Amino acid sequence: MSCGRTTPRDPMVDRLSDLLSRSGRGDQQAFAQLHAATQHKLRKTAAAVSPFTTELDDLVQDAYLKIWRHASGFDPRRASPITWMCAIMRNTAIDALRASKMRTEELDEAMPAADTADPDDFDYELAQSIAAPAIRKLADDRRQLLSLAYLEGESRVLLAQRFGVPVSTIKTWLRRTLQALRHDCRAGEMSVHVVQAG
Repeated sequence: MSCGRTTPRDPMVDRLSDLLSRSGRGDQQAFAQLHAATQHKLRKTAAAVSPFTTELDDLVQDAYLKIWRHASGFDPRRASPITWMCAIMRNTAIDALRASKMRTEELDEAMPAADTADPDDFDYELAQSIAAPAIRKLADDRRQLLSLAYLEGESRVLLAQRFGVPVSTIKTWLRRTLQALRHDCRAGEMSVHVVQAG
């Protein structure tokens, strides 16, 4: 199972979408199946954001509570189920870090994730039209790095081993790549507004 890499034709996407839909209608059995099918991935996502917390189980439980409450708002046309759930997990972990006043400078370098609990507040089509060209401009290894770090949830230690560099180098690469991506996205957003105004 992979955050953001599944396709609409993937049977797992259809299964998770169905379970989310049934959960949104209050089907506790469907939610139990959804939990069983995704708990490893969500736990991995939480650990990637907050690797040193001793409250990992509480974070995952909080995220699943949000998923249960907002399952009826999930729209499979806008995101895959696992991407939607991972975003909730990631936001829950970040909120917990901020609440405990831990250092989150690296997290703040990342572009803020939309609150997917209310899909009406986020224009996915506009975001895709801005982000996709910016991501395509990145070097292949930087695109892979971002995907592994923020979609797959790989820790900085695992990334360091995979790329054969120190953890500090991975952090630097991520920070610089996110800065470049943010810059290009802002430029793309300005271009879109200019076109819309014209």
